[in-house]
Amino acid sequence: MAIEATVGIAIGAASAIIGTAWAAAWAEKAIGTAAIGAMTEKEELFGKGLVLTVIPETIVIFGLVVAILIIGMAGQA
Repeated sequence: MAIEATVGIAIGAASAIIGTAWAAAWAEKAIGTAAIGAMTEKEELFGKGLVLTVIPETIVIFGLVVAILIIGMAGQA
C-alpha cells in the first residue's frame, strides 16, 4: 500500500474521532452549564444533571467505532 493511502486512512480515522470529540465537548458545555444552574435552585436535580452530562460521551464512542471500521476496511482494499 502506498504511503499516500496510509496517510489518507490515518487522516480519515483521526477526523472521525476529532469531529465527534469536538461535538461532544460542545454539547457537554451547554448541558453542564444548564445542569449547574438547575442544581443551584434544586439540589435533587443532581442525578438528572449527571446523566444528561454523560450522554454526549456516546457520540465519541460512535466516532471510535467509525475510526476502527475505517482502519479495518483499509486492510481489505
